[in-house]
Amino acid sequence: MAGNSIKKAMVMAAGVGSRLEPLTLSVPKPLITVANRPVMDILFENLKKINITDVICNTYYLAEQIIDRYSNNNIGINFNYIKEDNLSGTAGGLKKCQDFFSPGENFIVLSADGLTNADLAKGIEAHIKSGAIATIGIKKIPHSEVSHFGVVVTDDRGFIKEFQEKPSIEEAKSNYINTGIYIFNYEIFNYIPENTFYDFAKNVFPELLSKKGINTFEIGEYWTDIGTIAQYKQSVKDLFNGQCSFNHSQIIRTERGRYLKGNTEIPKSTTFIGESTLGNNCKLGKNITIIDSIIWNDVEIADNVTIKNSAIASGCKIYSDADNLILGANQIFSNNKSEIKA
Repeated sequence: MAGNSIKKAMVMAAGVGSRLEPLTLSVPKPLITVANRPVMDILFENLKKINITDVICNTYYLAEQIIDRYSNNNIGINFNYIKEDNLSGTAGGLKKCQDFFSPGENFIVLSADGLTNADLAKGIEAHIKSGAIATIGIKKIPHSEVSHFGVVVTDDRGFIKEFQEKPSIEEAKSNYINTGIYIFNYEIFNYIPENTFYDFAKNVFPELLSKKGINTFEIGEYWTDIGTIAQYKQSVKDLFNGQCSFNHSQIIRTERGRYLKGNTEIPKSTTFIGESTLGNNCKLGKNITIIDSIIWNDVEIADNVTIKNSAIASGCKIYSDADNLILGANQIFSNNKSEIKA
């Protein structure tokens, strides 16, 4: 195998993000913001830190938004992309990017909705040292949560013995899960057919496991998959609690909470309880209370409104109290009903 360092990455960015609806009805999942930063911005910054600057993405859902944002980015990433006419699975998407990579080359593959402080350099070192075709980043989680993930069972060398897809707590043989962080050698393409819907977990890894073996490296740092509304809200909590770290605007403390914001002006009569984020150009009325909520850009909130445990996408107008409200872009919310703005 060639080389002792990795210079290229592929980011899987084609997913529809249906479990994040209605937030993803107008924004692709990779551009969902945490602390006003698109998750994919944070991912690219992490790659840049380890000198990986040549990146290719497969795009599909709302692809133009991703292409427009990163074709001329200021992160320092040489952004390349393909547009898929039809979804082709995690491995099928990589296969369409094969020409971006060179025979013998090692490279990294990441999910665009992963928020992590994983030590990718450690993973690359483990991959090259192992001589494996594939190395998977694995994370230890509470045993009570294993039924939500793909579980990985390893031997004493860190090589995988068995996969379990979302096993029951009783049947789970491990509490290590597949994070979707992969380091591959170019040989991986031998295990992915062309023009076929193909998945890593269901198709590629079982065959590779039986023929060549799959290495792992443990991620001790922060990792989450922002795949559901609950996980999305939790990621913001994790940021405020110092569990994950990336560049963001200053956290402002109040008597009863903390918040961060873009350029939005905050009236003195505003009360913050718990942890909340506000985007740019929001317009806040008088005597507003914001509790544990995520508010994107250009949101208008009327006087005397309380917003609690909610996620509100850009361009919305809120005229009445909202509790546990998840609102897609450009909605009007009044008297506990919402409608699309004209």
